[in-house]
Amino acid sequence: MVVVEVNGYTIEPGANLREADLEGANLSGANLSNANLEEAVIDLTDFTGANLSGANLHWAHITWWGSSANFLGANLTRANLTLAFVERSNFAYADLSGADLTEANLVRALLI
Repeated sequence: MVVVEVNGYTIEPGANLREADLEGANLSGANLSNANLEEAVIDLTDFTGANLSGANLHWAHITWWGSSANFLGANLTRANLTLAFVERSNFAYADLSGADLTEANLVRALLI
């Protein structure tokens, strides 16, 4: 099994990435199912095609005005995005089935 590390954080299913600084990380295709990304900083993070099913992204956020995150084609089934600040982010073709988006900031987000 290959261990992937980004900014000193181990990227794997169930990883504890609470308050992790993932700014600018390339996590395309990563398996972060059931991972805890609560309050993680995700400015310019690329989650293209990543598996975030069941992940906790409560209050995950973009810190810089004008930044965004890319969730193109990501699996976000049953993910918790309550209070997430993901304004201007790309969720095109992402699977948000059963995801909790309560009070998430999706202003100008791409949701097709």
